[in-house]
Amino acid sequence: MAVDALVRCRVSAETKALLQRIADREQVTESALVRQLLETLVRASAIGSPAEGKSDETGRRADRLSIRLAPDDRLLLRDRATTRGMPSATYVAVLVRSHLRKLTPLPTEEFAALKRSIAELGAIGRNLNQIARTLNAGGRADGPGRHDLELMLKIAVGLRDHVGALLKANETSWERGYGETKH
Repeated sequence: MAVDALVRCRVSAETKALLQRIADREQVTESALVRQLLETLVRASAIGSPAEGKSDETGRRADRLSIRLAPDDRLLLRDRATTRGMPSATYVAVLVRSHLRKLTPLPTEEFAALKRSIAELGAIGRNLNQIARTLNAGGRADGPGRHDLELMLKIAVGLRDHVGALLKANETSWERGYGETKH
């Protein structure tokens, strides 16, 4: 919001003291509180606000929500958002959307790691298919022997279990909203 105009008024000492108490309770400045009150009044009036009926260029970002957090909650928010590789505001928006729509979001870095894992599994699968085709055609497969195939199977099972645990930990962390999990 661009602030380029000033509104002044004089009030009684009692009104000023009451305004200060309300601002302290709401954890905002007196100026911010007065601005909020004026904006509410203007929006509710028959004249309406200057922006009424207009949508801004960003469309979906027109609706903003402000919240106040206790300092220790703000620190927790910053830590969790950083852990997820997100800005705090984005993390809060994802949490709210997740809760409202019963979604389990997957952060970008975790999604990329899963895609890489899938690519690796695909490469292993293609190699195994080539070996199987050769053996089924009566040929002799040069390269991996039984021991190597057992190792590939072990890697595939381990990767499957790791991806499953990652997805479960992600789901649990979003459902509970606390207790960061290690991946």
